[in-house]
Amino acid sequence: MKAEATLEIHVRYRDCDPLGHVNNAVYLTYFEMGRVEFWRAVMGARVDRADDWPFILAEATVTYRSPARFDERLRLAVAVGEIGGKSWTFAYRLTGSDGREVATGRTVQVAYDYGAKKAIPLPDDVRRKLEGRPPA
Repeated sequence: MKAEATLEIHVRYRDCDPLGHVNNAVYLTYFEMGRVEFWRAVMGARVDRADDWPFILAEATVTYRSPARFDERLRLAVAVGEIGGKSWTFAYRLTGSDGREVATGRTVQVAYDYGAKKAIPLPDDVRRKLEGRPPA
């Protein structure tokens, strides 16, 4: 089974637009929070070590299903999708405390060498963790 992580999000006042629901751009921030939680939980990454984050974001999509509102508690599930030679996808599912689907999404991450400024093949240890397999 491929790796996954979950995160609870409390909708802040600043997340909402004048119509009283979460602004469309904020969902990408929620997905980013999910990627960070995934990377910490599954990969053991630390935010103060740049070497722990060897990828760049190449693509992001969001499908809005139901509005979220101020002070609501949301649950974000992040799961690994397709794994390629240099990239992988994350699938996101955001639900309300009442169980309704709020949004879904997908991002594509590319393994990246920041020193060389180029995409690289997905390292074996990263691939194993994404696949949910124990270290070799």
